[in-house]
Amino acid sequence: MNIIEKTDEEILEIANPFWSHLIKYSNEGNYGKFVRHFCYDLLLGLNEVEVGHQFAHSTLSRNLAEDFDFLGTIRRGEHVTVLYRQRSTKLDGEWLGRLVLGYEKGEVKIFAASIF
Repeated sequence: MNIIEKTDEEILEIANPFWSHLIKYSNEGNYGKFVRHFCYDLLLGLNEVEVGHQFAHSTLSRNLAEDFDFLGTIRRGEHVTVLYRQRSTKLDGEWLGRLVLGYEKGEVKIFAASIF
């Protein structure tokens, strides 16, 4: 199955809980739970020390608002990018959240996640 064949509604049923999960464990600084749904290659490329440093020193990554707004999807190849408007509980303004999903061994996994 290719995730790009799903409707936006079907994708959001998967993506929104993943995004909420990332917000929760980013705010808590819990690396182990934060990466729980990451694909294997993404896990290999992450440096736990760097992520821990970001959790410890980034006001944004530890103070993400639990509410967010879906902005749209971008389908390409075997992945879908879900875009969110994200806010902080401590910083003024809005950020662009990006969540890239696809299948790995028959299961939907996170292939990338970031906030700009």
